[in-house]
Amino acid sequence: MARSEEGRAAVFLDRDGTINVEKEYLHRVEEFEFVPGAPEAIRLLKEAGFLVVVVTNQSGVARGYYDEAAVHRLHRFVDNELATAGASIDAYYLCPHHPRHGIGPYLTECACRKPLPGMLLAAAQDLGIDLARSWIVGDKAADVEAGIAAGCRPLLVRTGYGVAEAGLVSPDVTVCDDLLAAARVILARTQGGRTATGGGVTV
Repeated sequence: MARSEEGRAAVFLDRDGTINVEKEYLHRVEEFEFVPGAPEAIRLLKEAGFLVVVVTNQSGVARGYYDEAAVHRLHRFVDNELATAGASIDAYYLCPHHPRHGIGPYLTECACRKPLPGMLLAAAQDLGIDLARSWIVGDKAADVEAGIAAGCRPLLVRTGYGVAEAGLVSPDVTVCDDLLAAARVILARTQGGRTATGGGVTV
């Protein structure tokens, strides 16, 4: 996507293992648990002027374990929890497909399942994001690859699957302990940025 001087800078966040503690096929509100420091990290990024956008593979939908409505219910709960910490997420994008294990229409070779960049590209189009000025944070190599494919700068966290996945990414990808540490890296590397209604952070 062409760089736009008017585009907003965003931080794309993987969900499971990055924002919340990894639990296989999480979809129940009562099982949701933030990674320690995650709400503060999101608050800091928002205060710095970044859009914060969640991009999450949800193959549990494809496999028939739960439906898309369950994912949306969980995200509404997350929004409410974040609001109590003075934080918010601007948008959620999910991929409900799987190329081998999907059921019915969810069995497809889509363009949105990470490591493909479809969710990031869609968000950039919808929200006016300048991908060249944006970041992605996740706990898997697939998150890093999706971000690089979209033209973002990637950070890997050691929460979730991050410790095991760290050996699968390029040595020049910065690895952080958790989302809060990643947010601090982003802010440190964007010092001199500014908060503005149209411009976001200059990086």
